[in-house]
Amino acid sequence: MRQRRLGTELRRLREQADLSATAAGAQMGSSQSRVSSIESGGYAVSADRVRAMGREYRCADRELIEALARMTGGRTRGWWDEYRDILPAGMLDLAELEHHASSMRIASVIHLPGILQTREHARAVISDVVPPLEPYEVEHRGSYRIKRQAVLHGEHPVEVTAILHEAALRMDFGGPDVARAQLTYLLEMAERDNVTLRVIPFGSGTFPSSGQGIIYLGGEVQHLDTVQLDTDHGSEFLDTQPQLARYRHTLDRMEALALAPAGSQDMIDRIQRDLRR
Repeated sequence: MRQRRLGTELRRLREQADLSATAAGAQMGSSQSRVSSIESGGYAVSADRVRAMGREYRCADRELIEALARMTGGRTRGWWDEYRDILPAGMLDLAELEHHASSMRIASVIHLPGILQTREHARAVISDVVPPLEPYEVEHRGSYRIKRQAVLHGEHPVEVTAILHEAALRMDFGGPDVARAQLTYLLEMAERDNVTLRVIPFGSGTFPSSGQGIIYLGGEVQHLDTVQLDTDHGSEFLDTQPQLARYRHTLDRMEALALAPAGSQDMIDRIQRDLRR
């Protein structure tokens, strides 16, 4: 995913410079096929080559070029590689993006964010997909979802702001016991310095969202941000500047309707206590 994004950004810089792949290759003493291979993510390029391409494309944004240079070196190998022949590619791409993210903003209306789910809650949700999965597939996806949470811990945990609609807190997936444990876990995570939970109560007003899960992953520079949409047919990744601006606006609108963190934790606690009755 990271190498493909690097290629995509280099192609955009070339097109902004009004150069064909053939012309760009000739200017750099290369070929059209080599330029196309770099842009498709099929050929690993060095940091120095990225800087040279930035000069040829007359890109004045040095911060962007240096961020692109740091994306070189081929595909990152991480824990998600053990799932490469087991899970869809979009899941692995999301784990890689989360691993490299500088920050994350998440919005969930119906389902709680996967990165904040307990194992039992995840198993209950995953077991209910259509078409149904085999038991071993449920376990694979559940363990993958829990391993994604590593980015919340460690020496340099990612900063996460999660905007949760009240509906997601009341869905009761897995039954009352699982739901209570899940809400307890949310309250525990909200105590972490790098996790902020904001709840949108019923009746707060409308916002520009279809209800699908949104993860806005911060890049090293804003130009390299990525949006992941959690759809019924799998993950969709968006990275054009108009798309990024649209989802920043959507998240801003949703966050403006949400309670402050302290009030949000109070609401989660009240909902949890309601489940005990």
